Amino acid sequence: MSITRTPLAVVGLGHLGRFHSENLATRVPGAELVRVMDVDEALTRGIGEQLGVDWSTDYASVLEDERVAGVVIVTPTSMHAQMIEQAAAAGKHVFTEKPLSLDLESSLRAIEAAQRAGVCLQGGFHRRFDLDYVAAAQRLRAGELGMVHFFRSTQRDVSAPGDTRYLATDGDFFVDALIHDFDCARWMAGEIVEVCVCGTSVGSPIFGKAGDVDNAVVTLRFASGAIGVVDGSRAAGYGYEAGIELLGANATLRISSNRITNVQHLSAGRLQGDCVEDFRLRFAGAYVSELADFASAIRERRAPRVGGEEAVAAFRVAQAASRSHAERRPIAIDLPAPL
Repeated sequence: MSITRTPLAVVGLGHLGRFHSENLATRVPGAELVRVMDVDEALTRGIGEQLGVDWSTDYASVLEDERVAGVVIVTPTSMHAQMIEQAAAAGKHVFTEKPLSLDLESSLRAIEAAQRAGVCLQGGFHRRFDLDYVAAAQRLRAGELGMVHFFRSTQRDVSAPGDTRYLATDGDFFVDALIHDFDCARWMAGEIVEVCVCGTSVGSPIFGKAGDVDNAVVTLRFASGAIGVVDGSRAAGYGYEAGIELLGANATLRISSNRITNVQHLSAGRLQGDCVEDFRLRFAGAYVSELADFASAIRERRAPRVGGEEAVAAFRVAQAASRSHAERRPIAIDLPAPL
């Protein structure tokens, strides 16, 4: 029996937008790519023709397309909230890359707009769909670890971007990148009530001039009393890496999957192995699964596994980390009332 496919459009065709488009066109079960959109006409036409779907440079035309059940928003973060509100007003379900916005107020307005319209709003936190991370969360929920005492998360990129212009539209290191680690921390160890940042731009001084960092350590204090550490680097050099460790009263779980294969080459005095160079390669399956879940949520008329509330909660932590870096002090985070 065939699965009914949910027709979706991708809005924003940068590197990640093209990646999502290709996945939807060829790999995501239960979804069908019917349209792509970007303000760059030559780019959009080329991708539309390559994937065999309609294309446009006008967001309004996407929202007017009766075939489109949902939009996948991969535009600069500064545009997300308004585009979510417009999609909700048109009755379109929304998947948006993180975060929902660069400020809390517009993020909350976007969530409220989706709730009023009765449409799904899913945040792009792909690690929640990675098989390793999901297995760790299931074992944690089953009580195998006992009470969590300590949480650690690592995120490292190969090299830093060559300029900082994107910071104005996508946010700093904490908001644009480490927000994934803060989301995992909440998912695995509970609400975070305090953060303290130690950061530097010693490897990429241009980020320091922009008020940002290229390497950071963030200490976390959880409502449960547990503590944690997030460490991140824009320029590790050797490859991309993401991993976590959960130390519990009864057991410890670790995830550190940064290889393409598990083959190691041993020679005289040397041990060699490969490393993934890009987050899209490390989390290839998770990116497919998160869009499959979005399409499924639309068909089944249910809430997505990662909703707007989770996106806002992770953003609040990232925002506090940015403030901690700027003010060089710990920042307490007041737990919000449920939305």
